Amino acid sequence: MARANAHVRYPARFQLVAAMNPCRCGLGGPGRGACGKAPRCQKDYQNRISGPMFDRIDLTVETPAVTAADMILPAPAEGTAEAAARVAAAMQMQEARMAEAGLTGMQALNARASGEALERFAAPDQAGRALLMKAGEAGGLTARGWTRTLRLARTIADLDGADGVLRRHVAEALMYRRSTVGAHEDFDRQASRRALFSVQEPGAGQTPFVWN
Repeated sequence: MARANAHVRYPARFQLVAAMNPCRCGLGGPGRGACGKAPRCQKDYQNRISGPMFDRIDLTVETPAVTAADMILPAPAEGTAEAAARVAAAMQMQEARMAEAGLTGMQALNARASGEALERFAAPDQAGRALLMKAGEAGGLTARGWTRTLRLARTIADLDGADGVLRRHVAEALMYRRSTVGAHEDFDRQASRRALFSVQEPGAGQTPFVWN
């Protein structure tokens, strides 16, 4: 990795966590002021990162600007300890599941599971598969993106304590795919997501996912 005058070599297996402004001036997006060159400024700025690079990022989250009201909000109901406990429980579920396929250690985690293991343990229900198909047909998923979405949906289901991957888990995984200005796509990603997540009524006990 090259940065300014420094070059660093990292191991091939690593976890990348990155952050970027919405545009060059930092004022793009809701609650950030007014970017005088929007949306061109955002597209040009985000074009500095290639589409294939974005495709390799499993989770993208847009964080709105912090307001004065945010500074006085109470602490979230789920703290760090509670979140860590859920993660530990999800990892135990993964290890127990993958043990059926003879996988142990790092190979027992969803992130390292083989394609065969994913087909066996991460296959979504009929509604979830239909949602994946819609995303693929809309041009929003590459072959790599399909596999990464399945891995993420399986993990979301584990955090939810669910045995199977349901439509709501697939919908959430798709929402974490690249959500920046569509500088590298030939379709309107947000319009596509609105169609994906509002096209079907949720089943009993499920939360509707509508992209706003």
